[in-house]
Amino acid sequence: MRRSNRRTHRARRTTGALAGAVVCAVLAAGCGIRTTSVPVDAGPAPSRVPCAMSAEDVGTEAIRGIPVQIYLLCASQLVTVDRTVQVEGVKSNRIRIAQALLDELQQEPAADERQAGFSTDVPATLQINGARGSDPADALRLSEQPEDLPSQALAQIVCTFAESESLTSDGTVVLGGPGNYPPRGYLCTSETKDRPESVPTLGADQVS
Repeated sequence: MRRSNRRTHRARRTTGALAGAVVCAVLAAGCGIRTTSVPVDAGPAPSRVPCAMSAEDVGTEAIRGIPVQIYLLCASQLVTVDRTVQVEGVKSNRIRIAQALLDELQQEPAADERQAGFSTDVPATLQINGARGSDPADALRLSEQPEDLPSQALAQIVCTFAESESLTSDGTVVLGGPGNYPPRGYLCTSETKDRPESVPTLGADQVS
């Protein structure tokens, strides 16, 4: 009789252990938990925040020259990027400063900038010259008519030039093209930066 009771007791303990294991397995499945004996790969780390450059990226531009900011395209908007241009000793030479800024706008953004979403629409063939004839003294002449440029490229140029103290004192950028058309004044507004598809202009009679 005692031997029979022992067998019954052992059977109950075995059944209880199995039942407990089944319950644990069911609960784990119900909670969406999958057991594993190896580390789980959670995937790659989050990518860089769009239109944002880290302090390390900015520091790589620390070479001798004049620190400036140019406007590149990112997320369909104009966003400033730090640059250093080599125009030492000629800070009063407007044409060379304008050319240096234009050169930066024409360059393809660096790899880390492209990864962050930056690009440029300014044609690599575009050139710049100073005023001529009866042009206002602060006029700049491009090798293409400003209105014939891609709208976003014109917005990049205007906003970059407008925020350069060496090129304008009132925020108005006076641009002309290779033809005989009189230069016009262009403005960089907050709307231009948010939506660079259009650039506000002044009439020729409003440009002095």
